[in-house]
Amino acid sequence: MKKQYWVAGGAVLIAVVLAVNNFRGQARVKAESVLTAKARVALGRAGSGLVAGPGKVEPVSEDIKVGSELSGKLKQVMVEEGDRVHRGQIVAELENADYRAAIESAEATVQQREAELRKVINGARRQERGEAFATVEQNKAVMENAKAEMDRRNQLFAAGIVSREEDERYISQYQVALANYNEAFQHHSLVDDKPREEDRAGSEAALALAKSELAEAQARYQKTLICSPIDGIILRKHHRSGESVSNSSTVPDPIVTIGDNSLLRVRMDVDETEVAKVRVGQAAYVTADAYGAEKFRGQVIRVGEELGRKNVQTDEPTEKVDTKILETLIQLDRGTQLPVGLRVDAYVDTGARSQ
Repeated sequence: MKKQYWVAGGAVLIAVVLAVNNFRGQARVKAESVLTAKARVALGRAGSGLVAGPGKVEPVSEDIKVGSELSGKLKQVMVEEGDRVHRGQIVAELENADYRAAIESAEATVQQREAELRKVINGARRQERGEAFATVEQNKAVMENAKAEMDRRNQLFAAGIVSREEDERYISQYQVALANYNEAFQHHSLVDDKPREEDRAGSEAALALAKSELAEAQARYQKTLICSPIDGIILRKHHRSGESVSNSSTVPDPIVTIGDNSLLRVRMDVDETEVAKVRVGQAAYVTADAYGAEKFRGQVIRVGEELGRKNVQTDEPTEKVDTKILETLIQLDRGTQLPVGLRVDAYVDTGARSQ
């Protein structure tokens, strides 16, 4: 009976070992499924010292899709694919005649508000002050003459020479002349006085508002000029002059794709069965069918922290839902020339670190 148990247990153990080996073999085949035949041969010769996986070449900046914050028609696109551009360089322009007109209108309003503020600060002109002062002097003379006539009529009335009605008429004339003099004096004081604080504050506020509206108009106009955010190269031109574009902040609608290709990187897919072998700093190289046996060397600069989907896929439907790939980034040596987007076979030497 015990012998039978031992035999049964041994059979189970052998079955488990075979299943594990079969699983590992399937995982390795799965990991190599998108490698070229030449890459699989190279991997087989290298043995366990290499971790291989498919990869795609990208610029050090990754692909930057540059669009417009405004919807409209493209007046012109100034660049072509392959052109080198600098940070801040205008690469495209929307039709913007109405935005320029808004700036000119806002500038005119600012000038008007500035003139009004100067008028408040400076007060009346010298000629206006002189005219007001002359009016005061004129009314003063009339008032003094009326007062003299009134005093003389008071004396004659006291002596019984003139009637009360005549005396009262000259008193009334004096009172009118005095009122006119006081009015002219107050007007001169107003013209000659400093501006009121509330008048100046109101004019300053109106000028500040006009300047803010000008800044807003200028900002809207600047959004019609699409500029490169980096130094790089035009990787793809999505739109041409005369075509309409949408607001890229709500609907992805890039005008151009830009990348900094002064350094190239390869985004490599590492299967979950081999993630423990890959470390930052390890030497690596890539090959591509178009370049024969030539190796483009570099080093691992980043290893992902989370398993995810493949970056390089074949036509196998299951790859779209496969989330058992660790993204690894290889930076190629400076001066490497490869087309951005090229699919390559990537190899990480797990036994060596880059010098």
